Amino acid sequence: MTTTQWLLGVHVVGAFLFVSGAVAVGLLHASAARRERPSEVALLLGLTRWAVVAVGLGALAALASGGSLVHRSGFSFGDTWVSASLALWIASVVLGGIGGRSARHARYLAQKLAAAGDAPSDDLRLALKSPAGQSLNYASFLATLAILALMAWKPGA
Repeated sequence: MTTTQWLLGVHVVGAFLFVSGAVAVGLLHASAARRERPSEVALLLGLTRWAVVAVGLGALAALASGGSLVHRSGFSFGDTWVSASLALWIASVVLGGIGGRSARHARYLAQKLAAAGDAPSDDLRLALKSPAGQSLNYASFLATLAILALMAWKPGA
């Protein structure tokens, strides 16, 4: 196998981790939002930490190997699809990081409520359905999907 083939393999695996981790985070959060007991919410939101690790590892692997692929394959960082992908990557990571703060706050609240009797809470329900957090996370995921579209079609290449 050539170095370019290895880089492409790492890039694809990184993209898979990036996207599948984001999907897992979304599904776990949605499942937590449907629960009443704070202990269940805390468990599900606690599991999102592992999915966030996959997102982070995948994002870094895709970025590093993608940059190397651009350099080796004759593309340029000035190519529209490459620069747009980089901008969307930054947007996805930043928006997801900021949006994840509301989920972290909800997890801390759920853990506190679980330790104090595990009774349902309107505050927890509101924290799980934070419009700002949800909007940021949806925007992050849409940016991730746009990156996939650019990588698949490479407009202008």
